[in-house]
Amino acid sequence: MFRKILYPTDFSESAGKALEYVKQLREAGAQEVVVISVIDKRSLDYLGAYKAVNFLQMEKEIENEVRQELLAVKEKLEREGFGVKVRLEKGNPLQEILRAEKEEDVSLIVIGSHGKSNIEEMFLGSVAEKVTRKARKPVLIVKR
Repeated sequence: MFRKILYPTDFSESAGKALEYVKQLREAGAQEVVVISVIDKRSLDYLGAYKAVNFLQMEKEIENEVRQELLAVKEKLEREGFGVKVRLEKGNPLQEILRAEKEEDVSLIVIGSHGKSNIEEMFLGSVAEKVTRKARKPVLIVKR
């Protein structure tokens, strides 16, 4: 049923909870997981506005840290018997997640929600909520 799962992560507590749900889907026949983490380009652009900051060095450090986190998630999922593909992207998180959904032809997206209040969601919108509205495949949102 859900053979290939897209698991977007920011390595937060709610993303960790979502990972536990991904693991449980192995018993339901899931075979592959595409793990994606998106470095928000807008945050990088904001940091680049400060000339005192060595922007390129900071960007490289962020990428290395995210890459290490992704490899740790990959190892956990491989121990559970999944085939795992890792994607590290830079850009708008929503757009990159939707692009991965299409390119990877996944059957389900499992994403954690930070559980903000409805009022905050109305004004700010969360990535998880936007993915739910715009994705073509089913989305499982795991609340914190």
